[in-house]
Amino acid sequence: MRFATVSLLLAIGLVLFTSVDAKVPSLKYPKLFQRPRLIQTDYHKTSDVDSGVPLERLVEDPFGAVEGVSLLAAHANSTSARGKEKSKSNGKIVVNGGAGYKVPKVKAPKENIWNSLTDFEAAQTIAFLHKQKALNLTGYFNATTWDNSIGTVDLAPPNKTEALLYESGKGPKPGRFARATINFYATTEPYTEDFLVGPLPVTKHTTYQPYNFYTTKGTSKIRIYDADGDIAYQIWGGVAGTIDSILKDLFNQTSEDLDYFGQEPLTIKNGRVINWVGVWGVPNSIFGGETLLPQGLYMKFDQTGRDPTKWSFLGWLYNDEFYATTKAFKAAWKKKGFKKGVKNSDGSWTGSDKDKGAKLPYETRPPPMSVAPGGQRFAVDADQKYVEWMDFSFYMSFTRDTGLRFWNVKYKGERILYELGMVEAVAHYAGNDPVQSGVAYLDSFYGFGPYAFELVSGYDCPTHSTYLNTTFHVDEISTTRQNTICLFEHDKNLLMQRHSTGDYVSATKNIAFTVRSVSTIGNYDYTFSYTFMLDGSIETLVSASGYIQSAYYLNNQEYGYHIHDGLSGSMHDHALSFKADFDILGTKNTMLKHSVVKTKEKYVWSDKPRSTMKLVRDELKSEDEGKLNWPANAQTMYLVANKDEKTPFGEERAWRVMPSHGAGMHLTIEDSPNLLNSQSFATHGFYVTKRKDSEQSVSTATAANDPAHPVIDFSKFFNGESLVQEDLVMWYNLGMHHVPHTGDLANTVMTTAQSGMIFSPHNYDLRDPSRQSSQQIRIDYSENNPGEVTDVHLFGQEELKGSLDLASTVPNYHAYSGDVNIRKFPFDPLHPLNNSYVD
Repeated sequence: MRFATVSLLLAIGLVLFTSVDAKVPSLKYPKLFQRPRLIQTDYHKTSDVDSGVPLERLVEDPFGAVEGVSLLAAHANSTSARGKEKSKSNGKIVVNGGAGYKVPKVKAPKENIWNSLTDFEAAQTIAFLHKQKALNLTGYFNATTWDNSIGTVDLAPPNKTEALLYESGKGPKPGRFARATINFYATTEPYTEDFLVGPLPVTKHTTYQPYNFYTTKGTSKIRIYDADGDIAYQIWGGVAGTIDSILKDLFNQTSEDLDYFGQEPLTIKNGRVINWVGVWGVPNSIFGGETLLPQGLYMKFDQTGRDPTKWSFLGWLYNDEFYATTKAFKAAWKKKGFKKGVKNSDGSWTGSDKDKGAKLPYETRPPPMSVAPGGQRFAVDADQKYVEWMDFSFYMSFTRDTGLRFWNVKYKGERILYELGMVEAVAHYAGNDPVQSGVAYLDSFYGFGPYAFELVSGYDCPTHSTYLNTTFHVDEISTTRQNTICLFEHDKNLLMQRHSTGDYVSATKNIAFTVRSVSTIGNYDYTFSYTFMLDGSIETLVSASGYIQSAYYLNNQEYGYHIHDGLSGSMHDHALSFKADFDILGTKNTMLKHSVVKTKEKYVWSDKPRSTMKLVRDELKSEDEGKLNWPANAQTMYLVANKDEKTPFGEERAWRVMPSHGAGMHLTIEDSPNLLNSQSFATHGFYVTKRKDSEQSVSTATAANDPAHPVIDFSKFFNGESLVQEDLVMWYNLGMHHVPHTGDLANTVMTTAQSGMIFSPHNYDLRDPSRQSSQQIRIDYSENNPGEVTDVHLFGQEELKGSLDLASTVPNYHAYSGDVNIRKFPFDPLHPLNNSYVD
């Protein structure tokens, strides 16, 4: 058994932590250890799987792997048999029998070279690595915390130079390579390291090597200081059990009724590993409100090294008083006048259901909704994850670490973005207690892929949306989530254009196209919306909801509001970093800086100087100027342009970048003692660097393990290189400064918890490109005869006909599904859907 050794160690180790009168707690071991942050969903959960989908060809590989396409391929990239069945009740609008509209079809002009690894490629990669004796690997489900095992496998993206040659037809298709992250636990100093495996599929030419190319420190190795976290969790509960009498008095609960999680990342100080752990209540309902139940009691541990018998318990903190020993804490508790705090208890207030008895006028009637009477007006090659809508086309990919990405985004046939997507997300807390003060989550550690679940039709996305599935490869399992990406058109209900005179009124609908996914990282739900518009604009928008991670209210007034009995809304910053690799009319680009400035000017027609404003044109010369904040009063426009490409009037054809929803922001704490050298991408609103294939991201999923020595230190990207007519990357932060209030109970609402960036053509076209749209109207009327309409112009738009079958728009919510899990080592191609190994 995996935990047999653990039991023995705990029996020995608890002696070091307990006093004579303490009892040894009963031990409850989790299947998989998870970091202290509350990730409440097991992404290896199983569900019913579609039946009747044939297993496609399987070819024996002479090198020991199996080539072919498994059943998962039927789920991985497009709506499956189940998906099609669901789509009937999933909101496909019936208007006049569909009004004869066919779903547009498209075949990607090129293979998607950025597409995620297939489950077969993942299986081959894992099998190949297991054959490398030097790695000393153990299959994940047989591995202990003292074995080496494969954590994740994902695509190592091709170099841009090779990708563009292939895309332009001037070069071969780049080879497929996997990036495998391996956890080396069979050592007293455990670490993770990335390896590059390829080319794929596996042949006698396939090799593996350390993947150091993308790092700034020359190696992807990074220490792990909590490799024995499963033991640590049991010890925390064991130490809490030594004061069950106090817990019963303070909370009317014992140690077995409570939960424990603490700071992240761990504090590494003078070679010692220090961890503060908080005591939390456990919800007694279906709702995940544990982060609303801090109890104001904290434990301090020294967890240095891999021998738990040498760890030590350093004391208790309660009511702002520190007790170095359990004996001292018990003595203080027994004294008359011992001050007790207020317990945070679960109740209806932590649930997100409708309040009982609450009623708004007419509110139970069906609300307005979005419909698509003309059917789907965009085309999708689901296998290649390629999309065309109006003037736009693009490819997509999906990764375990950061979720949805866009590649080769074209507008009017010209590439404007080579790559667009999130690269890291930080949630940095502050507070009077050591847990809140010690928390700074780097969320790619948990991964946005594993926590992207099926979207709720009619809520997350309109019922007429088109859905795609996603797959990730973790712990030697390929997991496919159904309907995790939605694509839909919608009316933004704010006109694109409008004007009226005494002779006419004209208006143009603002029809947009959105690609959306949602990831629930612990207590927070992040909705990512990428919206394309008829005027050429592209918006990236992040909206947040879910449960706040709260703090205990005692002496926390300067860090948040008192929002419930013993609860403080713990203030924190969200900073989500995005990468935008611009290619405006080629790869030679410059970031222009056009500012509106106040001035006094003397004109030939004026007898004295006049206060006025004018446009001052400048540009970023080098990376020394590449760390920027958005200007006060929004007086500066930042434009990405190819200075060699101009309009007939001599102006640079460019794309403007600017914040949309919420101001561009960065972390308030610019020298975090938690993040150390892993936060340099979040100290400014945005950054501009010269693009390099080796500078793929601002961070890695392993940075949380040792933030003082990250694999990527973003500050090292800046070395004074020229930014004039170079291939440029803009790294920008979205987010918010969140000081939760009573309106965040039970869940934060997205009304204000959102932040966006918009890219928009600027002197790029010769006129507003939305003039191509037929979804506009001009009504001519007589100024001399009010009320007399002389003409109505509809510009060729089709007239609405037929009727709407409202019942057909109601989704079948009982068909909501979970995962399809396929084990990858040992991989049994004849039984690819054998889920018996998953608890």
